[in-house]
Amino acid sequence: MVDWRDEGALLRVRRHGETSVIIDVFTEEHGLQAGVVRGGTSRKIAPVLQPGAQLDVSWRARLEEHLGSYSVEPVRSRAAAVMGDRLALAGLNAICALLAFALPEREAHPQLYQQSITLMDLLGQTDAWPLAYLRWELALLEEMGFGLDLTECAATGAVDDLAYVSPKTGRAVSAEGAGVWADKLLPLPPCLLGIGPAPDEEIREGLRMTGYFLKTRLVPALGDRPLPPARQRLVDLLAR
Repeated sequence: MVDWRDEGALLRVRRHGETSVIIDVFTEEHGLQAGVVRGGTSRKIAPVLQPGAQLDVSWRARLEEHLGSYSVEPVRSRAAAVMGDRLALAGLNAICALLAFALPEREAHPQLYQQSITLMDLLGQTDAWPLAYLRWELALLEEMGFGLDLTECAATGAVDDLAYVSPKTGRAVSAEGAGVWADKLLPLPPCLLGIGPAPDEEIREGLRMTGYFLKTRLVPALGDRPLPPARQRLVDLLAR
């Protein structure tokens, strides 16, 4: 038998037979791991198994490569904290959906795990979380091997006046370096460079940029599956 215990965030729940469910949990030490929860549709367990919930989980299987079974204990619910905040709830759903979409199974990503947990805990607690979410999408791209370089201008090497990102290379470009090609580049919002506040328009602009790289780099690498609709729902709410 193979068994382990860890703590993690519940990302997705799927029905399995009449009374059980399969859950996907993102843990610090074991990465994204699926498992069956027997009786997961019961009145006692079902309310605990909400996307975003922090769980203490024990996983067990006869062989490592098998679909194991989970026993779960709640640590804290996040859905309850954001239920009255439509935007924060959309943020939680987008985070869970993107992680379930992007992460390879059974591969630890401890840094991304910590960033994800921190972001989830911000939801509903502060109005500043959309900027943290935008930075988290950049971190997700980085962790999946598609990181952007926003440190200096790809054309001139300058570190000041960075205003764009090249859609081809994912590198920053200054206003001077862009020249006549500016209209073919993606705007780089100053808030991602730590400059000034993060007004709504900059957040939306930043999400258009990260969305471009999610669609053109991450999606093809995962077999051209479409991005989860939950991300678009969040973008649409932020646009209102």
